[in-house]
Amino acid sequence: MYLATVVGQVWATRKEPTLSGLRLLVVQPYLLGGEQNKETMVAVDPIGADVGERVLVVMGRAARHAIGRGHDIGFQCAIVGVIDAAELAGGARVGQTAETDRIR
Repeated sequence: MYLATVVGQVWATRKEPTLSGLRLLVVQPYLLGGEQNKETMVAVDPIGADVGERVLVVMGRAARHAIGRGHDIGFQCAIVGVIDAAELAGGARVGQTAETDRIR
């Protein structure tokens, strides 16, 4: 599980049938210090996160479980929570959006 920021949405006119009805979002893993991460990935969003929000992302079996469609799904990355805040070692605080971070 890791923290990420939602940076975009994906629209697909055709996709694997097990993904029918699922929303796809582009996320970037959070880096300590608030640095911009160049790595992006697509995650299924069963909870309704918005662009700019910080989210919890899971991979593999945990993601398939969170999506709620068992093992017969063509995806292994899912958003499982929108965070309100996270306290890090040293007193840094990750907020719900980048604007609400408190980096020391």
